[in-house]
Amino acid sequence: MPTAVPQPVVAKLTRAAVFLVVTVNSGTENEVAVRSLCADLSALLRAVGFRDLEGRLSCVMGFGSDAWDRLFGGPCPKDLHPFREIHGVHHAPSTPGDILFHLRATRMDLCFELASQIMSRLGDAVTTVDEVHGFRYFDERDLLGFVDGTENPVDQDAIDCVVIGEEDDAFAGGSYVVTQKYLHDLKRWHAVPVEEQENIIGRYKLSDIEQADAVKKPYAHNVLTTIVENGEELDIVRDNMPFGEIGKGEFGTYFIGYARSPRRVELMLDAMFVGRPPGNYDRILDFSRAVTGSLFFVPSATFLDDVAPDTAAASPTSIDDDAATDIEEASATPTPARDGSLGIGSLKKEE
Repeated sequence: MPTAVPQPVVAKLTRAAVFLVVTVNSGTENEVAVRSLCADLSALLRAVGFRDLEGRLSCVMGFGSDAWDRLFGGPCPKDLHPFREIHGVHHAPSTPGDILFHLRATRMDLCFELASQIMSRLGDAVTTVDEVHGFRYFDERDLLGFVDGTENPVDQDAIDCVVIGEEDDAFAGGSYVVTQKYLHDLKRWHAVPVEEQENIIGRYKLSDIEQADAVKKPYAHNVLTTIVENGEELDIVRDNMPFGEIGKGEFGTYFIGYARSPRRVELMLDAMFVGRPPGNYDRILDFSRAVTGSLFFVPSATFLDDVAPDTAAASPTSIDDDAATDIEEASATPTPARDGSLGIGSLKKEE
């Protein structure tokens, strides 16, 4: 059986990005419109990207758990579920999101054009619930003034930590992604002495050098977002981007973390919001407030290319066994048997 080709989840960092989260409106015709886009997404990407081959335009399409059931039916990626809201010292909300489009390029016009083409195709089939235009800020810094993403894995290490393998063979080549939009209180943050800012982050601001373990505070961001199991660090790939609107006085970081299991990101978020131990929370949250939270499954590019517009998405309770068999045979969407059963930080192999 040919190996599934992943979507470009480990694409290199770019200067511009668009994060687009939509919900699918009710109605069979709207579900058909979304499935029709799946197989055509690669063609849209080629058409827009060909205008500037050095622009490195890419697009990742992910689906929430409710949308997966509506659009594809049948087996579901084994770890796909709604984003789990966290009530700790600070609050991580769970917000609506059926489909994520993560567009990246060296130029914003490429991202903008592709987003326009995608939304033109979808039309009234979807409702936009969040749209963020991110930009790279000077030397890879966030708006808090610190370099973001220093510890991201690269090359094969990045692939190993984000692309699903034999642990869910039916959906091999896929990934999970968690998104959160954080709003910064920059006025309060800039009032904090630089030395204390460095203690909160766990790095020196100008040099980006990590503090020695002996001087790191237990509440430092890079302490709490480092997750180790069985002697190995559980990594994720982040492509966070600053964003802001001067007129609104709204500034922040859009967190996006890819992993082969959402548990990696969830452990990190628990440590940040609840604390490790409880109460020893991430002090960056005193200045950065999470206002969205969604979890998506990113199927392989092979899966998307094989989606048929008329694929039935009936649940097992609404059809009999014979009808289910007919649907599966008529569908171009793979429905193999299921085996069973958030920069923000660094979260290798887990059981």
